[in-house]
Amino acid sequence: MVYVFLADGFEIIEALAPVDMLTRAKIDVKTVGVTGEMVTSSCGVQVKADMSIDDFDFYDVQAVVLPGGMPGTLNLENNPIVGRTIDNAVNTSTPICAICAAPSILGHKGLLKGKEATCFPGFEDALDGATLSEKYVVTDGNIITARGAGVCIDFGLEIVKKLKGAEIADEIRKTIQSK
Repeated sequence: MVYVFLADGFEIIEALAPVDMLTRAKIDVKTVGVTGEMVTSSCGVQVKADMSIDDFDFYDVQAVVLPGGMPGTLNLENNPIVGRTIDNAVNTSTPICAICAAPSILGHKGLLKGKEATCFPGFEDALDGATLSEKYVVTDGNIITARGAGVCIDFGLEIVKKLKGAEIADEIRKTIQSK
């Protein structure tokens, strides 16, 4: 199961576009409400999460997705269960995917040292020890980072590529008329 963590102040397209791409690839995905079952995006749209963080199971995680947005990123970073999930993902070589401001969470945890990474402009200082990339989406080992809302489809397809291969990701790209 791929889990997309939603916290109040999240960037809606950065969360739901990857959910869409994963669903098209027939990858099981669930949204997890970190700040409640109903989560308010940074633009005020409310989204009902598939599950509450209280019901989250650490042991069937295929990938972790951290959307950006403010204060969503801070709310994710301040949640101990999200932190433990990231730690568990590192220990089990599970992909960790972060977009926009959310790569800062990984930087603060020291997970980007010696890794190529990207983020929303202005958050580079938080990517402690990373080799900063000009690419819009970067995969280095089991960490996928992306710049922001404008590349959320590419971000979602990169997650699909990591989990199901380039052929499936390319097929989905063609069906949605993406470059």
